[in-house]
Amino acid sequence: MTHAVVAGLEGIRDDLADLYRDLHEHPELSLQEKRSADVLARRLRAAGVDEVVEHVGTTGVVGVVRNGDGPVVMLRADFDALPVEEKTGLPYASVARAVDREGKDVPVMHACGHDMHAACLIGAATLLAGAREQWRGTLLLVFQPAEELGCGARGMVDDGLFERFPAPKVVLGQHVGPLPAGFIGHGSGPVMAASDSLDVTLHGRGGHGSRPEAAIDPVLMAAHVVTRLQGVVAREVPPAETAVVTVGRLQAGTKDNIIPDAAELGINIRSTTQSTRDLLRSATERVVRAEAVAGGATRDPDLAWTGSVPALVSDPEATATTLAAFVGHFGEQRIMPMPPVSASEDVGVFGESIGVPTVFWFWGGLDTATVVAALQAGKLDDLPANHSPHFAPLIEPTLSTGVEALTVAALTWLDTP
Repeated sequence: MTHAVVAGLEGIRDDLADLYRDLHEHPELSLQEKRSADVLARRLRAAGVDEVVEHVGTTGVVGVVRNGDGPVVMLRADFDALPVEEKTGLPYASVARAVDREGKDVPVMHACGHDMHAACLIGAATLLAGAREQWRGTLLLVFQPAEELGCGARGMVDDGLFERFPAPKVVLGQHVGPLPAGFIGHGSGPVMAASDSLDVTLHGRGGHGSRPEAAIDPVLMAAHVVTRLQGVVAREVPPAETAVVTVGRLQAGTKDNIIPDAAELGINIRSTTQSTRDLLRSATERVVRAEAVAGGATRDPDLAWTGSVPALVSDPEATATTLAAFVGHFGEQRIMPMPPVSASEDVGVFGESIGVPTVFWFWGGLDTATVVAALQAGKLDDLPANHSPHFAPLIEPTLSTGVEALTVAALTWLDTP
């Protein structure tokens, strides 16, 4: 039955490759994905999807395929890009630019593979909509914006996703990464970390750089915050727990001989359990406030938690069911176990919001020989990974594998003859 549905891939493979190249060449930043959304909506309608609705959660697109009584199964793909200048040298490389949320003109690139995610979901939707005799139930096809901001899934839920459309019994999603093309990577339980971001402003008193005694230096406070935070993971988090604290932004001043009034920091924390997440948030605030006091700050620091994504949990029981189907379709030799990843994904918001399981997996997009050579040389970090200006999955077999994985996973949860 699965092979009968997937057999239709041969007839649409070249068209899907053209779609992928088009999306890759025309990336759009989070919540600016207007062209991409229009392209995807038109593709869904052409595939025979019963209902297609745009502008869900700002720029999201939702498709519904109704095929009689049976379970509702959700397939999700994200489709936003990043402010990265592409350096792949591909003939369809992006030269796009856009104005970001801060009003800055930035280059734009699909440096995380979301263009591949979207093309694969269009492929799976086309196959499943064209083979309705092979299954019963309802497909909920969700193209989510703004994954890179960590707010896209929540935005769609808050816009009534599960009130306006059928609520699923399971949420299925995938992510392409620096694994060998054609291989599926899997985990169970927490597979990606929670992410929390904190904006901090430290307040001092400006003055001339030659007279530090007449000023209160917020740059020195910020420097102590940066170094002190590195001790949180090393000395407060149990060694068996996964945790990361990163200061990715430190901005202060305009000239080398002027002590500024304020310094700003952007801090990001990653964790996989709620207890560690609570510890990191509390310790980060404690360190910032303590260093402000130690530095003689003119007033308390400003702290604003600006983004929050829960840990992505791939439900163990549902994952085992889906994985068994993958083994049956792809063969055990193409299935790879993976440890938890400290990066984050907001797809878990969907299932968490309505209390249904999420199943999430990874699949490879890099040349197998290249990955093997890097592994043998102990240079895996040299491989182009997600968010790199050099990251661009091989079109094949990456595209076919992603389409098949979504299709097989959906058929696992729909009613079949």
